[in-house]
Amino acid sequence: MSDILPKLDKIRIPVEKFTEYALNPYKSKKSKDKATAFELALGYNLGNYELLINSIAANIPYYKAVAKGDNGYGMTYEVIMPLKGDNGKTAKVLTAWIDDLELDEMRLINAYVDK
Repeated sequence: MSDILPKLDKIRIPVEKFTEYALNPYKSKKSKDKATAFELALGYNLGNYELLINSIAANIPYYKAVAKGDNGYGMTYEVIMPLKGDNGKTAKVLTAWIDDLELDEMRLINAYVDK
């Protein structure tokens, strides 16, 4: 598939994006909303964040990446994928990525349940 995320062999999913932000209900109002959405829709929380990271990594090669432009730090991409959660439910998860040319990696910069 030619419209998959480039540099699949160089993807990096920072643990902190989940433990300190997306699944952390104590960080900020925005983080609390994301954490609540992940918990309700897919059953992911700070106790099982590794399962979410593994699911994103396993599914990223199968869904279309849409280029969103270069923000001055590298080309950014969006990939929306349905994921089956730890609770057995399925929901769409939007992931955002940056092709960081300086570090030569494709890094996850955001993830949230897409309504």
